[in-house]
Amino acid sequence: MTLRSIVGLAGNLTSPSRTRVLVEAVLEAVRRRFDASTSLIDLSVVGPVLLSTPTRGALARAGEVLLSRIEAADLLVVGTPVYRASYTGALKHVFDLLHKDSLAGKPAVLAATGGSALHGLVTEHQLRPLLAFFGAHTVPTSLYATEADFTAYRIANAALARRIERAAAEAATLLALPGGTRPFDAVVQAADRDAGVAPHGNA
Repeated sequence: MTLRSIVGLAGNLTSPSRTRVLVEAVLEAVRRRFDASTSLIDLSVVGPVLLSTPTRGALARAGEVLLSRIEAADLLVVGTPVYRASYTGALKHVFDLLHKDSLAGKPAVLAATGGSALHGLVTEHQLRPLLAFFGAHTVPTSLYATEADFTAYRIANAALARRIERAAAEAATLLALPGGTRPFDAVVQAADRDAGVAPHGNA
């Protein structure tokens, strides 16, 4: 079996970061279930590279390497702190630089952190539509955490820990489906064949 690639994208702009801790926890939970390599792109670290230009063509080589890593991943874990009731502008800029079809069929886990429970649906109202635009398939279980869920930047809420495990299990299930990096495409194509439907894009 080809080693799968799981990439975490943390949209935090400061360090240390609870968002980064949450994304890392998901990466580790998936890695325990599936033979995969994991890597983390932390915008508080690489922001100067990815945010230095408005267009992809003007990016330095290091920025292009990071974008290519995201586009080549078999699974994405996308996390953001809540800024002005949404994801950070820095995270949105990264998505603005991605090719619009590069995430089609790719499974993704969504995560966010905020100051209170009032923004608990930011993953559903903001992140899920963003990933849906790119054609990514987000797992049903999303993650939201507040400051009270951490102690010294470690996850201290048992309910959150269980939710991370559930999201990781859903992601691992998708990774195990046939079809390489586009498992949903393989399932749809198989269903079409069984129903006698011509492949998508054919007359």
